[in-house]
Amino acid sequence: MPASRRGSGSVTLPSGQTLAIHTRTQDEEDLPHATKKTMADHLRKYESLFTLTPQRMRMITEAFSETLDLGLKKPDQTVPMIPTYVFGWPTGDELGDYLALDLGGTNLRVCLVSLQGSGKFEITQTKYRLTEEQKQDDGEKLFDFCAECLQTFILTNMGSVSEPGEERKENEAVPEALLKPGQELPLGFTFSYPCDQERIDHGKLIRWTKGFGALRTEGRDVADMFRKSIEKINLPVKLTALINDTTGTLIASHYVNPRTKIAVIFGTGCNAAYMDRVGDIEKINHLGIDPDAEMVINCEWGAFDSFHHEHLPRTKYDQVVDETSNKPEEQAFEKLISGRYLGEILRLVICELIDEGVLFLGQNTYKLEKPYCFDTAFLSLMESDPTDELLMVIGIFTHFFALETTLAERQFFRALARLVGRRAARLSSCGIAAIVSKMGYLEEGCSVGADGSLYNKYPGFADRVHEGLVDIFGDKGRNIVTHHAEDGSGVGSAIIAAMTKKRKDAGTYAHV
Repeated sequence: MPASRRGSGSVTLPSGQTLAIHTRTQDEEDLPHATKKTMADHLRKYESLFTLTPQRMRMITEAFSETLDLGLKKPDQTVPMIPTYVFGWPTGDELGDYLALDLGGTNLRVCLVSLQGSGKFEITQTKYRLTEEQKQDDGEKLFDFCAECLQTFILTNMGSVSEPGEERKENEAVPEALLKPGQELPLGFTFSYPCDQERIDHGKLIRWTKGFGALRTEGRDVADMFRKSIEKINLPVKLTALINDTTGTLIASHYVNPRTKIAVIFGTGCNAAYMDRVGDIEKINHLGIDPDAEMVINCEWGAFDSFHHEHLPRTKYDQVVDETSNKPEEQAFEKLISGRYLGEILRLVICELIDEGVLFLGQNTYKLEKPYCFDTAFLSLMESDPTDELLMVIGIFTHFFALETTLAERQFFRALARLVGRRAARLSSCGIAAIVSKMGYLEEGCSVGADGSLYNKYPGFADRVHEGLVDIFGDKGRNIVTHHAEDGSGVGSAIIAAMTKKRKDAGTYAHV
């Protein structure tokens, strides 16, 4: 009989639950040779499917850059390159208290941000959970819920608010009263879905992404819908700016680190923003805005290579993810790299091997047959498992799927997770490289503010992005450095509300 030994330890699951693991596992050298060989053979096949060569990455980058240019020239492109009407960088002189509301992919967040200048701020925030029903129900109900949460937050937290734009003196007593009669606080509304904007306080929803599908919302002005919800309950709030979280991330990160020129989000969805010259945004030349002004562009690059699928290395698993999604043919780039989909890609590979009689023989695998049951957080745990016996991998498969695994299988699963995660990071670097090339940032270098669960929590993701930039640009790729971004959907939204109020009061631009 092969030698075996008892393994023990614990694993912290995505839910926060800690499981004690006790199991008998075989040493690798004692596993049947055929089992190890079979897993190795399959791994080589998946390595060829999921590995991106530097040459392929440079080709994708070039096509990506051309797509970005096209989106600036013509309206209604696959990658829409949305003008945000956020003009210029923050000065650091923005002061006072501002509200921010962030309608994200998982939570609704309400923030009170106190801007203190010189890259400093204080934030008070509360999160409210969104149900799947709310994401798919009527759009007006969704915005009514947002307004109700905003009301709850104001009633709970607004006993310490200065006038917008008013700087508090050091050690000044904080007022105990609520907002003064007639006073309205500026609100930055972070709405992280592609909108067509011609003014900063309006935006027509182009399409839902990240699993949302609220009815009677696409094609409508979401800022106007939210204003009506605010008016229904008579809140002392003025919606000043409608922004994307990536736009806010760019502004907030630059507020703290002026070397920041690009912002990226790698989380449930994926996106990027950067600052461009108005004169180079040909599709808005008719608006008569000063061509030398600078404006943030919300790329909405998750849609890159949608519909025609000419550039991205889609596998048959990616095609299944696309075809079974709520938006087939759309968001092709996002479906290869975002946190919403990586676990599902891995699950489809595992299910294929189950069907081929390679994995879990004699075990009931019905729990793995449910789409999206394999969370992307599992990939993070598998890659970061420090134990020789891969106890975290044992915990995932036994606790969630009631399946026993051999050591060879667990090593295979971890290697497969690494392939899927590495491909996502390297494709992400192609998008960053496209903006760097377009804007000529390579020689002097720049900092990229990055946020999202993949960037922040997935082990090695940032390092793989940097590795990809070097593969694309050579040693000069080291001039492009990512860093953890500031809170774009909260702090960035508040800063933009402050910048917009200042410009409106001064009458600087007609399109603010």
